[in-house]
Amino acid sequence: MGKIERFEDLRCWKEARELVKEVYIISEDGKLARDFDTKSQIKRAALSIMNNIAEGFGKYSTKEFIRYLDTAHNSASEVKSIVYVLIDLNYLEETKAKEIQDKADKVKALSLALIRYLANRTK
Repeated sequence: MGKIERFEDLRCWKEARELVKEVYIISEDGKLARDFDTKSQIKRAALSIMNNIAEGFGKYSTKEFIRYLDTAHNSASEVKSIVYVLIDLNYLEETKAKEIQDKADKVKALSLALIRYLANRTK
């Protein structure tokens, strides 16, 4: 892979974008579509992942970028946690829920890998 010049080149951002798409799709169906608080919360958490990666990329210091990546990582955990609520309330089928949680885990892993890379590079 060549030099990363734009946040759009980051794998973690690309995967976060896919996660956001999936969250928006499920938010428009069934009981979740009518639960405005929960729908809003999961959408905001998913958007937070993608946007924190992008915002952090634009920062001038590696330390700041890592901080934003950490926030993105935490937001991915939030999405995963909210999905458990969706399962418990029968808002979402378990297979779809697992798919979204797996995407959240992938974003978390990619974000953490980038954090480790950046932290080791600055030592």
